[in-house]
Amino acid sequence: MSAEFVELTATEAAGKIARGEISSEDYTRALIAQVDHIESKVGAFAHFDPEFALAQARQRDEYRANGNSLGPLHGVPVAIKDCIDTAELPTENGSALFAGRRPYKDAAAVTRLRAAGAVIFGKTVTTEFAFYHPGKTRNPHDLERTPGGSSSGSAAAVAAGMVPLAIGTQTNGSIIRPAAYCGVFGMKPSHGLVSRAGVLSHSRVLDHVGPFARSLDDIALILDAMAGYDEEDPDTKPYAVPNFLSGVRQEPPVAPRLAYVRTPAWSKADKATAQAFEELADSLGEVVQRVELHEPVYSHAWDDLRAIMTADMAHRHGKIVGRGGDVASQTLRDFLAEGRRVSATRYLEALAQAKQYTRSLSDFFEYYDAILTPAATGVAPKGLESTGDPAFCSLWTLTGLPAVSLPLLQGENGLPLGVQLVGPMNRDARLLRTAKWLLGHLAHNEAAEVA
Repeated sequence: MSAEFVELTATEAAGKIARGEISSEDYTRALIAQVDHIESKVGAFAHFDPEFALAQARQRDEYRANGNSLGPLHGVPVAIKDCIDTAELPTENGSALFAGRRPYKDAAAVTRLRAAGAVIFGKTVTTEFAFYHPGKTRNPHDLERTPGGSSSGSAAAVAAGMVPLAIGTQTNGSIIRPAAYCGVFGMKPSHGLVSRAGVLSHSRVLDHVGPFARSLDDIALILDAMAGYDEEDPDTKPYAVPNFLSGVRQEPPVAPRLAYVRTPAWSKADKATAQAFEELADSLGEVVQRVELHEPVYSHAWDDLRAIMTADMAHRHGKIVGRGGDVASQTLRDFLAEGRRVSATRYLEALAQAKQYTRSLSDFFEYYDAILTPAATGVAPKGLESTGDPAFCSLWTLTGLPAVSLPLLQGENGLPLGVQLVGPMNRDARLLRTAKWLLGHLAHNEAAEVA
């Protein structure tokens, strides 16, 4: 039975728990057994207390037994990246500078997950300061390869079957890239859709919170729990959000139009990835059109993101890293030093350009439903000293557009090769619906070929 539990999606598990077919305690025990089995190899968790998880699960079962109405995630374990505050578990931001830190309250996203009935399962490994310097986590598909970063543990925990859902953060490529490397679904929602209150802050302009899961329905399910206005995050908006789970299950009124986009970063794609995406575009036929973003307009976007990110991180973290001496990695210290050299004029110019890119892409989505592009430059690189190149995530992070990584392709040795879909701003439900349609369309074509 444990193996059956581990294979459940979050949506399936939530339904079975709500109907009384399984208990949250039994489900949580099965996942704990999976952690016991594989965690020593993968190293996805920074903090894990099985008794704490089981106590929550028993409480959820008792709550249901008393006839109370249930939230959408009732009894379902969710893992939390270790740069997102949890009042009952440490939050150490992947750095010895925060060793032993115990927040006094949950981050807004965690509060909403609890309200939806979720079991807070543990804290997953983040790279140092949710930046580039890697933690202990390994890729479950090949333990000699990186899981990506900075949401390393969240992606790996879902991929290894230790938990059906996890949340992470992205300031450049830290959700989409690990999802691609680990072969799971990952989503960076529109900027401001999910509150970042109580999350380690790098940049108000660039920071996002988003989920990892094993299905698109699961992504929608957890977004329904987390999305919405929060007065503590000035970039969230006081308007109603759609029902994402209902939306992802709807058929589009017409077949979506996809743009297979090659950005100025295209040269960073390895040969196998470039070939795989050409073949994918060919297989989609009239559904997709090849589009190259104009070099003069977008070519500076990667430098603009770096200017904003370095300056904002230097402002936010410079003092604590400086006081820590050589406790922080040289990589982080060099990045903050670069940020201190960014002039006010250059910073403001980069912010202005980011808005221009967003406006330009808004016109683009008047015709196309979504952009089809790689999620990463290739499969997960060998070695654990790097978390990979975020180049294929940077433009969409800078513009705040929603993006989802789909585990559709395979690269060398059968390793996951992520397909990224990018949608129009604040049309996250539409993007998920388009992604679900694409999965079905490709599955139908494959079945037809086999027949």
